[in-house]
Amino acid sequence: MNPHRLVHILSRMLDENEFLSPYGVRSLSRFHEEHPYVFHVDGRAYRVDYRPAESDSGMFGGNSNWRGPIWFPVNYLIIRALLQFYHYYGDEFKVECPTGSGNRMNLFEVAREITARLTRLFLPDARGRRPVYGGTEKFQTDPHWRDHLLFYEYFHGDNGAGLGASHQTGWTGLVAPLIQIFHSIDAKSYLEAGKKIGVTEVTARRAAA
Repeated sequence: MNPHRLVHILSRMLDENEFLSPYGVRSLSRFHEEHPYVFHVDGRAYRVDYRPAESDSGMFGGNSNWRGPIWFPVNYLIIRALLQFYHYYGDEFKVECPTGSGNRMNLFEVAREITARLTRLFLPDARGRRPVYGGTEKFQTDPHWRDHLLFYEYFHGDNGAGLGASHQTGWTGLVAPLIQIFHSIDAKSYLEAGKKIGVTEVTARRAAA
């Protein structure tokens, strides 16, 4: 992807009114909450709305069918791609993050920012409440439960509450290697290591360490 196209794509992805949530990247732009996508087939209208949590119908088993919530597999692939682009474009290529903030970051910093937002799902906020537990008071306040984290299947696109299966370590557990990667290496070290052995291998080695 050339720089011109990458800037345009990231301007949407890093817009907090569209894809960028306080807790990661949404699977559908929040723009569609007020502007649903509507198409017509054989005289019938079909629409795709922004649904940050559960679906409004029983179709596809009743979940959102990826129409708004935050999913770890998508976010992980985005972060990996950003690191690969950072290896190619280096420190000089910067984008606004979040869009409209005036704050410019290189792609390593953008990847780290998305990771920080994903991690925030599990951390106590200023009131001592974890976004992952939403309004479930027992998990928020009971001393026997509040510090035992669950790895939910996906997360509310606006408030970060955990949804779906609550034992989805198969992909939500990806938060652990993401924390480890950005704790153990900085942008400069990542570029230098990538030049020697390749960016994909650097990421894999850090995740496996």
